[in-house]
This record gives sequence, structure tokens and C-alpha cells, in this order.
Amino acid sequence: MLNRLISLGLILGLVIGLCASMTENEILHRISKASAPLGEIFINAVKMVVIPLVVSVIFTSVARLGDPKKLGNIGTITFIFYCGTLFPAIAIGMGVMFLGLRFIPDIVMPENELNQIPELQSTMDFVVNLIPSNPFSAAANGQILPLIVFTALLAAAVGTLPSDNRSRMISGVEDFSQALIKLVWWILYLAPIGIFGLVASSTALLGWSLIQSLLVFIICVSLGLLLLLVFVFLPLLIIYVKMNTAKFFRDTLSPASIAFSTTSTAAAIPVSLEQSINKLNVSKSIADLLIPLGASIYRPGSALFQGAAIIFLAHIYDVPLVFSSVGGIIFATFLVSLTVAPVPSSGVVTMTPALATIGVPITGLGLILGIDRIPDMMRSCINVLGQIAAAIVVDHHIKSKDP
Repeated sequence: MLNRLISLGLILGLVIGLCASMTENEILHRISKASAPLGEIFINAVKMVVIPLVVSVIFTSVARLGDPKKLGNIGTITFIFYCGTLFPAIAIGMGVMFLGLRFIPDIVMPENELNQIPELQSTMDFVVNLIPSNPFSAAANGQILPLIVFTALLAAAVGTLPSDNRSRMISGVEDFSQALIKLVWWILYLAPIGIFGLVASSTALLGWSLIQSLLVFIICVSLGLLLLLVFVFLPLLIIYVKMNTAKFFRDTLSPASIAFSTTSTAAAIPVSLEQSINKLNVSKSIADLLIPLGASIYRPGSALFQGAAIIFLAHIYDVPLVFSSVGGIIFATFLVSLTVAPVPSSGVVTMTPALATIGVPITGLGLILGIDRIPDMMRSCINVLGQIAAAIVVDHHIKSKDP
């Protein structure tokens, strides 16, 4: 129901804004302009909750890993697989979107006081500033990337504490995280009205150019997801595991269909487990560990989507990208993609750290959120296929090492 309401808000905003742009009707222009504060309220509400939400989810995810020395062979190969596929996923998303920019018409987004491009840093300054001298000051100033680094380091330290101490800290932060997730749900119920305000006011000024740009974005994300599947996951299965691709697609059709229709990898866990163990011959111990773990933290499709979305928004808001900025985007997107909260369109909501890295106003999230249903279905499907592929590859590696 929420997705339908968000789509309705998007359609109404596009229709009223487009009619205002084409007819120059004064009443429609007034409606479009008057609706803009609704979008600002929605974006402010997202900003209010996203920093504590990202921090709390990253903390619990990293701290639950426990002592890094105890991860062992399974944890090591799983982490290598995740890194070895997530970074290419982000790069593919950014690369495909860079190519797609040539098909986007020249548009000038409305002036926004949040559109403040940060002073460009050298690569060394960027690395130095990843470690905050004062994490509380970083949080107050909206320096999200250093705050994420501090949170991850603190959580890793907590993971080495005795079990009772670790459990108490994780439990407290997890309860806080659950409250924030509930707050995000409340905010998302404002999304149809907020997106209407953002889209109507923007479309009234930009007309067909904005609609064409959004269509190009959807096409680029779809193409990127296909490239990720064909050139990253399938070669791993074919070359390393020597698996028949027809068998892989046949035996993953059920969980992929569930993820596609529900936009939820968690909903596909039971079927993913059944197919992995009974059809794809993954060891039960490996499947029982990696399928739920993957549904919780491994979302390669979402990482690709976020990489493409950041390039798209930087372009339409005319924010320049330099090498150090791209490094920050990839690093922030990698961390956030591992700790996306279980809320609708969370891949959009949690893009704030990467956007803040390069100075893109997060008002652009309203535009992405409005069209997110189609990309969300496709990336959820790719997420599940990637999670099952991870279980297959790790299981094959462990079996090949056994004497």
C-alpha cells in the first residue's frame, strides 16, 4: 500500500508540474510552488533520523561479528567474496551511469541552500580526515564518513569484549536501532506528500527534461544489474565452481521471484535455504550461516544502485567529482550497503553519507525515492542471486580445502 501511495504522489506531482510547465497556468504554478515546503519537511525528517540510524545499524552489525580472530576460514572467504563483488558492483553502477549521462538533457535544478559543495581535498587529506579528532563534533557538523569509521572501529573493539559485556552493549544499541526503524516507518508515511511537493515544484520548472532524466536513470540501473550478474557472479560460478548456469537459474527461480515481487530478500530466506541445500548441494551448515547473513548485510544490487544514483544526482545538481571524492563515494557506499536497515527503499534513505561526501543536496533523494519501485524489484532479485552465489562459492572453497 505504501509503495502505491508513493507512486501516486510521484504521478500527481509529475502531472501537475508538467501541466504547469507546458501551459504556463498561473494556478498550477502556484500549486507547484506552494507544495515545495512539503518536500522540505519530508527531507528534514529523513535527515533527522538517518545519521543515528546508520550509526546504530553499523555498530550492531560489526559488533555481532565478535573477535575478528575467531572468524576463521569461513568468515575470511566470505568477507573476501563480499568485498570482491561489492566494489565491482559500485564501480559498474557508477560507470554505467557515467555513460548514461550523455543521454540526459541539460537541466538546471532549483537553487537549494543545502547545495554547498565542500572544499575539494587532496587524497592524503581525505585519508587523514577519515579519523575524526572529535567524533561528536563530526556528528554535529554532519561529517558522516568519519563518524562511520569511528563507529566501525568502536564496534570492532566491543566485539572483543567478554560475552556478557558485549551482549549488554549490543542489546542496548539494537533496541535504540529498532526505535529508529519505527520512526523511519512513520516518516515514510509522509513520503507520498513529500515526494509530491518535491516533484511538482521541480517538474514545473524543468518539464520533460526531468522525466527523461529519470527514465535514463532507470535504464542505466537495469543495465548495470544485468552486467553485474553476467560479468561478476556467473564467471565465479562457471570458472571457480564449474556450475552449469542453466541449473543455477532454474534452481534459484523461486527465491528470485519472491524477492522480485516483495522487494525483500528476507522474505526469500526460507526458499533460498531449501533450494541451496536440496538443489544446489550447498552444505547445510554453510547455507544456514550465509543465507541469513547475506539477507542481513550483503546487497550487491543495492550497492550498484547507490553508486549509479550518486553519479546521477551529482550530475543534475552540477556537483563536480574528483578522484578523492570518488574514493569517498565508493568507501561510504560499501559500508552502508553492508548495513542497510530493514525498511522500504532503505537503499535510497541511507545514501546520505555518500551524498554528504561530495556535497550533493539530499533533496535529490525524493526524486529517486519516487521512482524506486521498479529498480527496487530488480535489485532485490539480484541481491538474492548474489547471496545464493556467495553460499555456493564459499561452500565449494571449504570442500576443496578439506583433505
